[in-house]
Amino acid sequence: MNTKYLRNVFSLLTRCIFFSVLLFRDLSENQIKGIPRKAFRGIIDVKNLQLDNNQISCIEDGAFRALRDLEILTLNNNNITRIPVTSFNHMPKIRTLRLHSNFLHCDCHLAWLSDWLRQRRTIGQFTFCLAPVGLRGFLVAEVQKKDFVCSGAQSEPPSCSASSITCPSACTCSNNVVDCRGRGLTEIPANLPEDIWEIRLEQNLIKIIPPGAFTQYKKLKRIVLYGNKITEIPQGLFDDLVSLQLLLLNANKINCLRVNTFQGLHNLKLLSLYDNKLQTVSKGLFAPLRSIQTLHLAQNPFVCDCHLKWLADYLQDNPIETSGARCSNPRRLANKRISQIKSKKFRCSGSEDYRSKFTGKCFMDLVCPEKCRCEGTIVDCSNQKLTRLPTHLPEYTTDLRLNDNDISVLEAVGLFKKLPNLRKINLSNNKIKEIREGAFEGASGVQELILTENQLESVHGRMFRGLTGLKTLMLRSNSISCVNNDTFAGLSSVRLLSLYDNHISTITPGAFSTLVSLSTINLLANSFNCNCHLAWLGKWLRKKRIVSGNPRCLKPFFLKDIPIQDVDVQDFTCDGNDESSCLLSPPCPSQCTCVDSVVRCSNKGLRALPKGIPKDVTEYYVILHFSYFIHVNYIFSVCFFSDLSNNSISVLANHTFSNMTQLSTLILSYNRLRCIPVHAFNGLRSLRVLTLHGNDISSVPEGSFNDLVSLSHLALGTNPLHCDCHLRWLSEWVKAGYKEPGIARCRGPEAMVDRLLLTTPTHHFQCKEPVDLSVVSKCNPCLSSPCKNNGTCSSDPVELYQCTCPFGFKGRDCSVPMNSCIQNPCENGGTCHLTEANKDGFSCSCLLGYEGERCEINPDDCEDNDCENNSTCVDGINNYVCLCPPNYTGELCDEVINHCVPDLNPCQHESKCIPLDKGIRCECLPGYSGKHCEVDDDDCVGHKCRHGAACVDAVNGYTCLCPQGFSGLLCETPPPMVLLQTSPCDQYECQHGAQCVVAQHEPVCRCLAGFAGPRCEKLITVNFVGKDSYVELPSAKIRPQANISLQVGHTLPERSYLSVRVSRAECTLVVNDGQFHSVELVMLNQTLNLVVDKGAPKSLGKLQKQSSVSLNTPLYIGGIPTSTGLSSLRQGADKTPNGFHGCIHDVRINNELQDFKDLPQQSLGVLPGCKSCNICKHGICRSLEKTSVICECHPGWMGPLCDQEIGDPCLNHNHGQCKCTAAGAAYTCKCMEGYTGTYCDKKNNSSSPCRTLKCSHGQCKVSEHGEPYCECDPGYSGELCDRENLCQGDIIREVVRRQQGYTSCASASKVPRLECRGSCGAGQCCVPLRSKRRKYFFQCLDGSTFTEELERHVECGCSKCL
Repeated sequence: MNTKYLRNVFSLLTRCIFFSVLLFRDLSENQIKGIPRKAFRGIIDVKNLQLDNNQISCIEDGAFRALRDLEILTLNNNNITRIPVTSFNHMPKIRTLRLHSNFLHCDCHLAWLSDWLRQRRTIGQFTFCLAPVGLRGFLVAEVQKKDFVCSGAQSEPPSCSASSITCPSACTCSNNVVDCRGRGLTEIPANLPEDIWEIRLEQNLIKIIPPGAFTQYKKLKRIVLYGNKITEIPQGLFDDLVSLQLLLLNANKINCLRVNTFQGLHNLKLLSLYDNKLQTVSKGLFAPLRSIQTLHLAQNPFVCDCHLKWLADYLQDNPIETSGARCSNPRRLANKRISQIKSKKFRCSGSEDYRSKFTGKCFMDLVCPEKCRCEGTIVDCSNQKLTRLPTHLPEYTTDLRLNDNDISVLEAVGLFKKLPNLRKINLSNNKIKEIREGAFEGASGVQELILTENQLESVHGRMFRGLTGLKTLMLRSNSISCVNNDTFAGLSSVRLLSLYDNHISTITPGAFSTLVSLSTINLLANSFNCNCHLAWLGKWLRKKRIVSGNPRCLKPFFLKDIPIQDVDVQDFTCDGNDESSCLLSPPCPSQCTCVDSVVRCSNKGLRALPKGIPKDVTEYYVILHFSYFIHVNYIFSVCFFSDLSNNSISVLANHTFSNMTQLSTLILSYNRLRCIPVHAFNGLRSLRVLTLHGNDISSVPEGSFNDLVSLSHLALGTNPLHCDCHLRWLSEWVKAGYKEPGIARCRGPEAMVDRLLLTTPTHHFQCKEPVDLSVVSKCNPCLSSPCKNNGTCSSDPVELYQCTCPFGFKGRDCSVPMNSCIQNPCENGGTCHLTEANKDGFSCSCLLGYEGERCEINPDDCEDNDCENNSTCVDGINNYVCLCPPNYTGELCDEVINHCVPDLNPCQHESKCIPLDKGIRCECLPGYSGKHCEVDDDDCVGHKCRHGAACVDAVNGYTCLCPQGFSGLLCETPPPMVLLQTSPCDQYECQHGAQCVVAQHEPVCRCLAGFAGPRCEKLITVNFVGKDSYVELPSAKIRPQANISLQVGHTLPERSYLSVRVSRAECTLVVNDGQFHSVELVMLNQTLNLVVDKGAPKSLGKLQKQSSVSLNTPLYIGGIPTSTGLSSLRQGADKTPNGFHGCIHDVRINNELQDFKDLPQQSLGVLPGCKSCNICKHGICRSLEKTSVICECHPGWMGPLCDQEIGDPCLNHNHGQCKCTAAGAAYTCKCMEGYTGTYCDKKNNSSSPCRTLKCSHGQCKVSEHGEPYCECDPGYSGELCDRENLCQGDIIREVVRRQQGYTSCASASKVPRLECRGSCGAGQCCVPLRSKRRKYFFQCLDGSTFTEELERHVECGCSKCL
């Protein structure tokens, strides 16, 4: 039973833990806070239980009762103050009990523990009292019984509940405060301690608060929820929190508050709703807050209409709103403080009224969709790159604009079911290819649908299901190729249909028959094929005489551009032109589906039997459930099944099925049949099954089934049969052959209710009372006077009845007044709506800014204007404009114009602008005048120039242009006496900065270093920097017998070489003492000799006969270009790879001084003069450009100036038990046996003395004497490294170095630098807070000096981390 269960996050031991981990015994170092009474029930084999280093403060009575075999129990380092009396009574085998480092309160309730420990001296060692003060530090076993005392209030034994101290793992709980700040929570934690006073949930991701989230925490005084994403406060959230004093809901997304949100918060003192999405709040919202002292409402988009007037009054009477809440809308009140606005300013107009008056009920649909703009009842989501419809729309929407987006599919999501006021949908200029069936379900009030400029290729009636009130349908500029006879099914109210600019070539007959209200159709810009399939359209256009735009034929060629309605009938021919963009289906009713000889018409919403059923069908489905099928092999015997179930058929005409002599099954169940004509089923002599189940049939005339000689099954169930004497025949008929299975029941008269048609005796079918009109009118609807407004009723075989309406009314029942909106009586863009409530039959919805019955009135908005400073108010539409007097501006003319701002300042020539009450004044600079200092004064007026000098005007002065020879401010000084030239240098020009001196009456140029020649015109010294630098001398200067001499000065500090190579002969000498050395190379008779510093010649041997040296061979000095292939000087371990670094001076070939200035352009790193590069301390310079270098460091060195040594990474890291292995600039430790850790500084010994020492911020080490001690991390100190070093600064003084071109510079004195060390709390860092600037003197290696201002820090402190 050794298995450990260490370092988890248990907060409460429960019985379920131990059922799943029966073998675990080590529960130390968790977050256990309490041990309930039944925690160990059922566990009898545990012998060792360790609960050290937890947060246990409560042990319920009997918690350890089940542990009868327990031998070791450790509870060290917890928060235990009291232990119930019988806690250890049921552990007879206990031999070790550890309770040290707890908070035992040694009062009368703990006296039993003293007796218990004294009787078991070896069991509970190190158990000390912490309280009261007089007993602190005493062993419990040594305290006398008389010292365990209790005061009066403590006489009752204390009890605790482990379940009441739970704390969520993401929070901290102390002193009745639950702190869950900034933990990324998405919901409010449950099961918090019930006695908490404060809960902090700010800066999380909480969106939804469930109802009753705080109900059980009755003692709450403070709730902090700011900085979340809460959108709504559920009803009753704060009920019963009578102690609540502070509620912070700011910085959320709350868009509405129910009127009773704060019900019962009588002691609330501070409420913050700052920075939310509130547009309005309901009257009485703050009434329950009797103790409120501070209210924050700013940064909310308040609509200051009539519904917010109460808030202004409330804030004026209770000046508690301290954040400065302001209006966002309407425009006339924008940015004004609510508490300062007069009550009469809060007015409502139509759409604003609707949107804000229901805010106390928190309608979610009041929120404007994301990326959309809501103004009034218009929701504009156009041009937002939407790919689908918004997930929700405000209920008040009347005009929905979704044009210019990327929507490709209109899905059936039920969006329009919640928009009872929607009248117009604009979906133009999208990418719509498909409209799913039911997409417009619920949009019965929509009158205009715009689908212009999309990608629709086909349309059918199922697309537009739900648009029963549609009047305008725009389908122009799509890709529709065919218009079928079901395309516009159900659109009986459409008046204007545009199919302009599509690809239509064929329209099937009857395609427009459902558009009974159609008055205008646009078919232009299509490619009509005027063959036999389109013949009906010409006839239809001529007959209907509706506005069509005269669509024209495109094919065949002889009919091209002829209006379709003008083409003769005989010219619509398919001879040689039988093309059709519509797939011609076999003869089949449009509402049904026909496969081979099977016709299915169920679930099609039929109101009457379809016309055109083929005579040769063999199956005509009339059943809904497969159990009704009669499976007859229709290949050998002709069976005709007709399925017309689940439609809306209400009428059967006489002789409907007379041509279907072989029909065997007819299912008409679940329709709306009300009446059966006596001859409806004539001709059905082969019919065996007739189902009329689920209709509205009350009577069947005698003789209706005379032709049904083969009928074996009749289904009449679920019909309201009126079983009087007129239905007696049917009862006798079904009894005769048991054709009705005993399902049909009577609905009336009262004596026959619920009696079965099959079993009720025939004599009960009697006529004793008048038949109800609702029954009689089923076969004669005119008896119920269905025609309203004095309309005349007449029977109709299809529609049951028809009404002939008087003038002014229309509709099936003459109940709809004639459309009074055709002439658009509403003015100023108002929308006309038909209504019976108005005597004129219509009402107008006015645009913002208009009112009146016909929107003819533009109310004067200037009646209540806020124009200031005597400005003039000009009325507009729903607003006004203030015309400001001079010197005033702003929307309300409340801002004084400052003409002295840069954009308006009229003062010129840098004059000073001074604003005045009625304008400005310009104070001119000297030399300028005028109102705006625009005049430059002519200072030459009255000038004092002498000797005929010209005067030139200047600003506030003038200048005299003196004649030749005169000088002075006013040209007052005459020219001096002209003397003859006496110095030879006057006409002698020296080059390259040389100075001319006279020697023996002759001019002589004193050349600067590196130049020579009579006028110092020759460059004779060059400096080499970098390994790829060289100088190439022309080959023409070298002859078979030649003498080449030069002077060399090397600058490398290490041992370097001078190498001379001619063809394959080579000589290397060491000359790196920093001085110039003369080198002379003599070629004579194929023999080479080298002379250094005028010493003895050194033979280089003879050139080979086939030497590479010729008259065309160039001479390279300083290096060899890589392109020559002569790279042997760069090879070998004993050869330097760095090239030549230093100066070459006075190069002579055959005693002719060479001018480097006249040579072709040389390589990088060749500079004039002899200015050495010595900035690289342990490396060489490498030229990048003409004036910039970098350092290439020697092995073992690094840094920009090669001044940082790369030491052995293992140096000082060979720990006693570590074998160090270098890996570049890093190292790794291979530990000796018995050690572990990154640096092998930890003994791998479970019995280490460090086991008992816990270093808070550091590592435990063992001293030479075997004693453990703590080695603290930086920023901490103390015996247990638990004391945090405060932020402080250490001053470090060091020399500052700078690079100036090719030389290195350093500060003359050490510069003090403040280094900030230490730690800070609350996420802050120890950083410099204050600094000063001071100039420092720098000296460079080339002798130059300069000063530079440096910034140095002078104070450290805790601040935001950088």
